[in-house]
Amino acid sequence: MALIVHKYGGTSMGSTERIRNVAKRVAKWARAGHQMVVVPSAMSGETNRLLALAKELAPQTHTDAYARELDMIASTGEQVSVGLLAIALQAEGLEAISYTGWQVPIKTDSAYTKARIESIDDARVRADLAAGKVVIITGFQGIDGAGHITTLGRGGSDTSAVAVAAAMKADECLIYTDVDGVYTTDPRIVPEARRLHTISFEEMLEMASLGSKVLQIRSVEFAGKYRVPMRVLSSFTPWDIAIEEEAKSGTLITFEEDEKMEQAVVSGIAFNRDEAKITVMGVPDKPGIAYQILGAVAEANIDVDVILQNVSHEGKTDFSFTVHRNDYAKTVELLNTKVLPELGAEKVQGDQRICKVSIVGIGMRSHVGVAAAMFRALSEEGINIQMITTSEIKTSVVIDEKYMELAVRALHRAFELDHQEA
Repeated sequence: MALIVHKYGGTSMGSTERIRNVAKRVAKWARAGHQMVVVPSAMSGETNRLLALAKELAPQTHTDAYARELDMIASTGEQVSVGLLAIALQAEGLEAISYTGWQVPIKTDSAYTKARIESIDDARVRADLAAGKVVIITGFQGIDGAGHITTLGRGGSDTSAVAVAAAMKADECLIYTDVDGVYTTDPRIVPEARRLHTISFEEMLEMASLGSKVLQIRSVEFAGKYRVPMRVLSSFTPWDIAIEEEAKSGTLITFEEDEKMEQAVVSGIAFNRDEAKITVMGVPDKPGIAYQILGAVAEANIDVDVILQNVSHEGKTDFSFTVHRNDYAKTVELLNTKVLPELGAEKVQGDQRICKVSIVGIGMRSHVGVAAAMFRALSEEGINIQMITTSEIKTSVVIDEKYMELAVRALHRAFELDHQEA
């Protein structure tokens, strides 16, 4: 008998019929003798609906007090989901009980709308499991030290599920989603993309951070920290599929770098359209310049990604970096009003029509010439590289957004990802 955590996304919980199918699937696992903890998201569209109501009534200035009420409102979507799923399981003849994050409790910090989990008290859940019950816990939320309800930010249910699995030392955490696993790249762009049977935790972390939307990055970080075996699989397979088959489906995120995985130099290609490039032109080339520019940006809570400083010419240099497109206007304004006057730089230039394309693979550690092969493939397609960043298991390039799909297809072909035994 194993302790298994299931997580279901909003699409899987989108109607009473779909909730009934989730209940039948969970019941199948429970009847096979497993202890079951389930973490469902709100019904699809529900969180957006609730937050839209709040937006209509919102004050002009968004304070912490306003953010607290947003969490109060948004958390109710999952509360409905867990109650409905518990009822559906009871209709299947199982004992089931639902809890909100604060009832468990899942303790978080006080950063409303983007809180981080600090600890989970699993005593109540363990007692229910020992009594033969299926336990359903709201995803996406918890409670802070002062007793206020908090939410974990978009995709937070993945993080909740992995955190519960970590706290309870679950045998596996199964993330049911609307795709049937992790692919070499987005199949909508490259129809030949292949599903990976396994991917290392490090590769998944890079893929998630570089734009792959399959898993929320914090959930992967959590899995890595606590070594929680995770599997991404489809919630749209028939619920009555044989449990042995289901347990081996999808993509397993593993901590074992076996020989088969070492054969694949590159495992996947990630891309991100949500970036913008900013260049501070004519910066005096002297020590501390990077800190003067990026320190001010960091203080404004703006994340910087790729950084490039050009070679100095006559004591001046250009300093470029990328930020999320949503932060572009705020960053440009900050640089023009605060940083430029102090620096004595010439001007700020920006480009919102860029994207980042990355190759990822633990095999890159032991193979030379991988980056060169990437650059050659892009060059053959006439794609100009604006910025480059590398780590041990990834190489990312910033290119013009209009070439993104062409680049992804060219790289997928160059590294023969459609041919490898996934």
